[in-house]
Order: sequence, then C-alpha cells, then structure tokens
Amino acid sequence: MPHANELCFQTGPDDAAWSVVIVPPLFDEANRMRRTLVLMMRALASRGIRSLLPDLPGQNDSLVATHAVTTGDWRTALAQCVEAQKQPVMIASFRGGALIDDDTGAAAWWRLAPVTGASLLRTMLRVRVASDREAGISTSIDALFDQSKDAPLMLGGNCLSPVMVAALHGAVPAAPAPLRSVALGDGPNMIAGAPLWLRAEPGEDSGMAIAMAHDIAEWAGQCGIC
Repeated sequence: MPHANELCFQTGPDDAAWSVVIVPPLFDEANRMRRTLVLMMRALASRGIRSLLPDLPGQNDSLVATHAVTTGDWRTALAQCVEAQKQPVMIASFRGGALIDDDTGAAAWWRLAPVTGASLLRTMLRVRVASDREAGISTSIDALFDQSKDAPLMLGGNCLSPVMVAALHGAVPAAPAPLRSVALGDGPNMIAGAPLWLRAEPGEDSGMAIAMAHDIAEWAGQCGIC
C-alpha cells in the first residue's frame, strides 16, 4: 500500500524544535473537523510550531480504496510519518484518531474527545438506519452489523470491509505516555468549543482552534518535548 504517496498538509517552520503530527477523526467526522484543524495548525505556526496533517490511506484525498484499508494500514502509515520527521514528534489525535495513534514512536501524545471504536460504529450505523428509513428501506443496527461480517458495508459514504468493521468494534484507545486527554467543556482539562463532528455540514470554530493550539503548546512544555 503506497503510504508514502499520501498527501500531507504542513504549516510552520521546517527548523522548529519539535513537530505535531495530527491524526484527524475517522471517516465523515474528519470532513467536519478539517477546517478547524487547519485553523489550529495556523495558530501553532504563529507560535513557531511545525505541524503536519497527513491523509490516512483510504481517507480524504487518498487514492486507496477505503474497503481495501485496515486499521493496521493506518497505524503503519502514521508510524512512517513520525519516523520521517527530524524533530521530536507529538501526536495530536481527535475522536477515533485515538484508536490508531499509540504505536508510532512519538515522544508525547495529546487527545481531544477520544472515543471507542464501538461507539463510533454505533453512531455511523444509526445514521445509516435513519437514511435507509427515509428511502423506504427497513433495517436495523443489528441487521447491518450482521451483514458487515460477510460483505463490505457502506456507512457515511465509506465502504468498510468486514475486517475493518470487526477491528473497529473491538478497538479502544490505548494509554501511551506521556499523554494528555481533554474533552469539550469549560472546566479543567477541557477545551471550549462545539462538537463539530456531529454537525450535518463542515464548519469551523476559530476560538476552539486557538484554544487547542494553546493547550498543545502548554502540554509540550509540561511533558518535556520542548
């Protein structure tokens, strides 16, 4: 699988002391978050921090078919991206990205709203059931999950193989160290902002982007990567 041929958006100085490799949310959630992630990258660049947003194989502008990709392929692609960097790397992952970010050789990790694979699948299955209902098709989450064991399943515009569905169903975020995990909200260990991944259309939250960049920079100082 041509991991090296995937596109990667980069901001910040090439000679920065450390870099951030961003693991976006998975599947259609990535589309709703991308504009805010780019704003976050620009906020990091204003602080002299280099950041990279690689396309995962089978996602965004990748030429690899989604049904041909496994979570192992994503892990391998991320590890290759981290290995190619000259500076120490912090992984910043979002939602389902936390399911594949731990085996990368990074120096530190930062996560926003990590989610289990089973929860991610349930959300996608509910959307599929609702969409089928509008089209006059009667189905259920259990029926779709059973179908996924023998044939690729279309969820949110993504054709997922039985191997992918099974892997996601049992996936939980690991606990690499040093790790900072934050949620949306106004309290400690929280970022003020909207759950953009739940919106019907892509949006942006510039305040949230700036807050995430600030928290990542603060965490870098605390964990010793810079």
